[in-house]
Amino acid sequence: MSTTPRGRSQDRARVAAGQDHEVRYEAKKEEVSKEAVKGVVRKAGNSRKKVEAELGRK
Repeated sequence: MSTTPRGRSQDRARVAAGQDHEVRYEAKKEEVSKEAVKGVVRKAGNSRKKVEAELGRK
């Protein structure tokens, strides 16, 4: 895990659905809406691998 300038750790293996920039990034990457990403996070959890796998099926 890397750390931010403020000393907090970042977990790139997770999608923070409460962070608009992360949801926007994932939506653009998978070419879906932000709402679709948030729905998948609610359904499959916040693991980036699970979210990308679920979005890839649609």
